[in-house]
Amino acid sequence: MDVVVLGGGLMGTASAYFLARRGARVTLIERNRIGTGATVASFGNIRRTGRHLSQLPLAHRSLTLWGEAEKMLGRDVEFRATGHIRLIFDEGGLADMRAYAKAARPWGLELEELGLHEIRDRFPGLGPNAIAASFSPHDGSGNPRLIAPAFADAARRLGAEIVEGAQVETIRHTGSGFLVATSKDAFAADCLLNTAGAWGARIAAQFGEEVPLDARGPQMGVTEPLPHRILPVVGIWTRDKDHGAYLRQVERGNIVFGGAAERVAVDLDPGHAAADPMRLPTQLRAVARLLPAIARVAVIRTWSGCEGYMRDMLPVMGRSATTPGLFHAFGFSGHGFQLGPGVGDAMAELMMTGRCETPLDDFRIDRFNRAACREQQGSPMSIGKGG
Repeated sequence: MDVVVLGGGLMGTASAYFLARRGARVTLIERNRIGTGATVASFGNIRRTGRHLSQLPLAHRSLTLWGEAEKMLGRDVEFRATGHIRLIFDEGGLADMRAYAKAARPWGLELEELGLHEIRDRFPGLGPNAIAASFSPHDGSGNPRLIAPAFADAARRLGAEIVEGAQVETIRHTGSGFLVATSKDAFAADCLLNTAGAWGARIAAQFGEEVPLDARGPQMGVTEPLPHRILPVVGIWTRDKDHGAYLRQVERGNIVFGGAAERVAVDLDPGHAAADPMRLPTQLRAVARLLPAIARVAVIRTWSGCEGYMRDMLPVMGRSATTPGLFHAFGFSGHGFQLGPGVGDAMAELMMTGRCETPLDDFRIDRFNRAACREQQGSPMSIGKGG
């Protein structure tokens, strides 16, 4: 089977690799360079905590693949299962954590609740005013700059063609397949996989599938190196978006941080947001609540990118509802990094076998049409938010 994959971020390159591994003849088309969209803007968090419950089977599948990534791809992508801690500073956050932990347990996620003294003993220097925390020991982090190129190179070794710097000009469904004309060449295939991130909604719309997606850019930053003492990824349980910060320390000692700054709207042409230095002081105050020592450290770089946010914070993933042979995997709403390998594996399974062992029904592209029908019939549709 011939497959064209549109988009060279983590979702696209992972899909290309797993499709090629299953025997598909794959051409991946990327408008810029591999991994330069939402992937490189990512924080690098590999967490299951706080996810919409229906995402957990996919997250579990993906975590297993992260653990196999170095052997599978032939290089270290800096996956480290150092754990994920979420600090809690008020009773509302504690109630939310306990409710989530109870709900997530049947889905296979066990969260450890830490008290004040356990935080001090196990993670000195973190959250001195925290009253509790959750801890997931098997989660961790990876390097967003390494993972997509690693999947692309591994896909090449399996015979996939990776085409960079190619703008898609037209896409035509021929009845028996697809013809994709780009600024470099034209490519024909039996199937088309849309992993175009924030641009994915534009492609879906060409096939009569309108979805509510907003393109937004996060604000990220990194400090000068410090002695390496913080092992887990650090986040927070809070109902206040102004306090929603997170951080991790890489082995070189730098602290990567994000959150607590509103994601700005992004024009898809050219499709890249710039970090705003005026928002940095507010962001750092929120991060300092998690790690007071960061207030005395120099920030050496800030950056942003372009991510596609669905209105319900759930991705679009699975078959097209209008066009045979068309598949989608986009709109991961700022929390797709952990899911990436699992998305690629699941999409390859679906496309090559016609089924997927991981449930994907909540991510169907026609769910918005179904929701509208239910509203007209007076029956509410409940779709929760991802974390």
